Amino acid sequence: MRLVVIAGAIATIFSLIGTPLLIKLLARHGYAQAIRSSTATEFYPDHEAKRGTPSMGGVAIIIAVLAGYFLTHLITWRPVSISALLVLYLMVGLGLVGLADDYLKIFKQRSTGLRARTKLFGQAVVAFSFAYLSVQFPDQAGNTAASMAISFVRDTNIVLPLGLFLVWVWFLVTATTNGVNLTDGLDGLAVGASIMSFLAYVLLAIWQYGQNCAFEVTPFCYNTQNPLDLAMVAAAAAGASFGFLWWNTAPARIFMGDTGSLALGGGIAGLAILTRTELLLPLLAGLFLITTLSVIGQVGSFKLTGRRILRMAPLHHHFEMLGWPEIQIVVRFWIIQGLCIGAGLTLFYAEWVRA
Repeated sequence: MRLVVIAGAIATIFSLIGTPLLIKLLARHGYAQAIRSSTATEFYPDHEAKRGTPSMGGVAIIIAVLAGYFLTHLITWRPVSISALLVLYLMVGLGLVGLADDYLKIFKQRSTGLRARTKLFGQAVVAFSFAYLSVQFPDQAGNTAASMAISFVRDTNIVLPLGLFLVWVWFLVTATTNGVNLTDGLDGLAVGASIMSFLAYVLLAIWQYGQNCAFEVTPFCYNTQNPLDLAMVAAAAAGASFGFLWWNTAPARIFMGDTGSLALGGGIAGLAILTRTELLLPLLAGLFLITTLSVIGQVGSFKLTGRRILRMAPLHHHFEMLGWPEIQIVVRFWIIQGLCIGAGLTLFYAEWVRA
């Protein structure tokens, strides 16, 4: 538990101090994300005030997470683990895809960034390589970082062949990263919800560490590889996100951009896969799922019937157009995320009690 606290504390300090330094650097060079003038003026007049706000703040989050994890291991002189390195690889890899997208938005002043197919291809390369590597390094008990069995609160009896497993992981990673990306539309909304998800995985991984049985399989045991290190990564991600939220809350001094949203989504998906709680992800990332479904519903309804079910998608923009203040939307959506996570953790604990 001490290691988890240290990792979270280091990441928080790095993020709190590093983010304003990044703000000054970006602002000095005028690196602000392009905003569509029609969006800023016609639909959300308040968004005009956001013009000129530095973006690409996800760089500070990623650096803080890496600092929190690796410095903790350096201070305590402990070896790193494959499981943690895989989650960090997923975060950094997807963060680089987002960085390329932010580069086009900022330096080329192209508000759409990367083409959709290019971004999806980059996400697929990172996701498929992560999935393949996650089943290549068994420990002494023969457990790999991920399992090719579909998991709920632990592995089920549904075991996928390697090809389908790669596709399954790609789907989880792509869905989660794009869910966080779609939610990142109001100051503090996505990063605040991400903090809750990461804290949930801290609790979940610590519990698995306490109930871990390395060389036996019983209904009471979890066979997660390196659960303590996964808790450290989750704590570092939560701390880094909290430090960034200090500067990203309304009125935001900096946006995290796709660099941050894709990295955070990758971290959440990676933790779900490696803690073997994949089917709990719709609850532990509940707000991101709801936001994604609002976009799917809006597009599907318009194509099928020619009518929109929302004034505008994603869902938070619908409430903006109803006249809700931005901070009210953010706090209420955080409450929804908290309720979803509470339900997910309750199911996780209830399954262990039943067993």
